[in-house]
Amino acid sequence: MKVIIAIDSFKESLGSLEAGRAAERGVQSVFPDAQTHVLPVADGGEGTVDALVSLLSGRVIKARVTGPLGDEVEARLGICADRSTAVIEVADAAGLSLVPPKRRDPAANTTRGVGQLVRRALDLGATRILIGLGGSATNDGGIGMAFELGFIFEDDCGREIARPVGRDLQRIARIVSDERDERLDRVSIEAVTDVDNPLCGPYGAARTYGPQKGADGAQCAMLDAGLENLATRMRIDLGHEVRDIAGAGAAGGLGAAVVGFCGGTIRAGIDFVLDTAGFDDLLEGADYVITGEGRIDAQTARGKVPAGVAKRAGAAKVPVIAVAGAVSADADVHGAVGLGAIFSVMQGPMSLEEALLPDRAAQGICRTTQEIFRLIRLERTGVHAPRRR
Repeated sequence: MKVIIAIDSFKESLGSLEAGRAAERGVQSVFPDAQTHVLPVADGGEGTVDALVSLLSGRVIKARVTGPLGDEVEARLGICADRSTAVIEVADAAGLSLVPPKRRDPAANTTRGVGQLVRRALDLGATRILIGLGGSATNDGGIGMAFELGFIFEDDCGREIARPVGRDLQRIARIVSDERDERLDRVSIEAVTDVDNPLCGPYGAARTYGPQKGADGAQCAMLDAGLENLATRMRIDLGHEVRDIAGAGAAGGLGAAVVGFCGGTIRAGIDFVLDTAGFDDLLEGADYVITGEGRIDAQTARGKVPAGVAKRAGAAKVPVIAVAGAVSADADVHGAVGLGAIFSVMQGPMSLEEALLPDRAAQGICRTTQEIFRLIRLERTGVHAPRRR
């Protein structure tokens, strides 16, 4: 039996490889001779650095950068063995987890730290930079990042907007790129994301994700108008049409910033990671694929790891089974995504704090996978419980 295991990290609990290895133990406890392949995966959000560094045989270095509140934070930068490819996770430098709930204000939080990580990658000699766009606290359209890369933003009086943030988006009357870091012309920058939202409009960055970052209705409208203005200025001053690009609204508009300021591209995160892992080749001869994430819900179908894995495996006619810490009532994704079955790994009533304990989560994944493959063994051997008379 050949089983491929590609499980996303369980947020605040287990990394992708840890979750995958727990599932592997469950499989091998039932089928000791099974050929298992555990892949580190991510969709552009938390765990992207770890997954890609593992796949690229790289290492992680740390850097002090400006956090979303303007104070200094420690962020990670992944770098492959020959230093040609660097990996950045937006959540490390501008993440929602870095901002206490009472200080969440996407109009004031900044992406400057992301720009500083890009500069650090350029200093290391990287010719390719991958940026995972998940988990941001910001909605500045990436102007904080651009500021660190040498772009200048002027108001309608020709005055420079110093250290611009989201509330300044509507004030931008001109983008000046004369001092832009010239090294950007010699590097390939790819943003990877798990969402396909455009930059602005009813499904754009501000209206879709602003509320979870602390914005009320009026502020979401203000930020959306600002992103509309930014799209106009990018088109006029930089020659990039970014407004309706799929994924442009990821991370508060950082998707658009990667295209407009850096000349980069946007890719679906899980597809990028699966390509890097050689997933399609591994599917040859596979009997089952195990996938999952911390919570499977209606959002799973919109580019999350289980959806990406199921799409690829379904094309190869390999059945996919998903495990998750929680399965919501609206998780009707069997048909939409192609998951054959979904199982919660919860072993009984417990608090969220208990469920997030790494040992408890790993035990749940292992035990659930073990029971799944016991059922598969029963079906394969034809041994069933006797019928009652």
